[in-house]
Amino acid sequence: MKLLIINGPNLNLLGTRETEIYGSQSFERYLKKLRNHYHEISIEYFQSNIEGEMINAMQHAGFLYDGIIINAGGYTHTSVALADAVKAIKIPVVEVHISNTFARESFRHISYLGAYVTGSIIGFGMESYRLAIESLITKIA
Repeated sequence: MKLLIINGPNLNLLGTRETEIYGSQSFERYLKKLRNHYHEISIEYFQSNIEGEMINAMQHAGFLYDGIIINAGGYTHTSVALADAVKAIKIPVVEVHISNTFARESFRHISYLGAYVTGSIIGFGMESYRLAIESLITKIA
């Protein structure tokens, strides 16, 4: 099984950005733990602050991967283009958010991707990514 994790804008700052919301662990450190735990799965990682690069990564992954885990960050609440990219590809996509977006500002309660993803995992910290992997294992197997 081959999975791609796509993180969007400002998630390159995990571990230092708003640690009271996102925690103090970098994503790279957490990714190492995921890869060690799921050693039988190829887990690739892509991060960009640029919407078009995220769309390109999703379209490319649609032909090479078995599933995508996406944390679109702020683009979740604004990007019709990312939603269209999720809708256009045929592999399962799981949306994740580290924080509980429903316990935050009202604009974060909307996900343009939500209608097209296989499912959403919200508010379990970095463990949201692990839960997404588990859901894809079940979905793909």
